[in-house]
Amino acid sequence: MNAPLYNAEILRLAASIPHHERLETPMGSAERRSPICGSRVTVDVDIDDEGRVRAVGMLVRACALGQASSALLATHVVGRTPAEIAAARDDLTRWLAGDGAAPGWPGLDVFAPALTYTARHASIRLAFEAAADAAEAAVAKDTAHA
Repeated sequence: MNAPLYNAEILRLAASIPHHERLETPMGSAERRSPICGSRVTVDVDIDDEGRVRAVGMLVRACALGQASSALLATHVVGRTPAEIAAARDDLTRWLAGDGAAPGWPGLDVFAPALTYTARHASIRLAFEAAADAAEAAVAKDTAHA
C-alpha cells in the first residue's frame, strides 16, 4: 500500500515554516522557482565569522510539498556551513532521483511518498537549492569585503 503524497506530517510542516520573513540586509540571497507548478522560494542568509549560517529569512510561495521542505530547511539551517547545505541539496537531489539513500538532513524522509511523483521533485528541492545559492553568495560577499 502506498502512503498518501500529502500526509498529515507534510501538511503540519507546510503550516509551520519558521523564519518566514526576509532579512533586512542579507549577506546572501537567492530565489528558486519551479517551472512546472510556479512554486517560488526566496532564502536570505547571514554568515558568522566561523562561516556558519547565523540568520535565515524566507519568502515561500509554494505548494504544500515546497512549504514542508522549506520548513525542514529553516528549522535546521542555522549553524550549518555552506558546504553542509550544498551537500544536503545534492543528497536530496540524488535521493529523489532514486540514486542514493535518504538524505541525512532531519525530516526529509517525510517525502518518501513523493519519490514516484517526479513532477513534484522540483518543489521539494527549491528551499535547499535557494539556501545553497544564498550561502554561497554570502561567503563570496564576505570574502570580497575581507
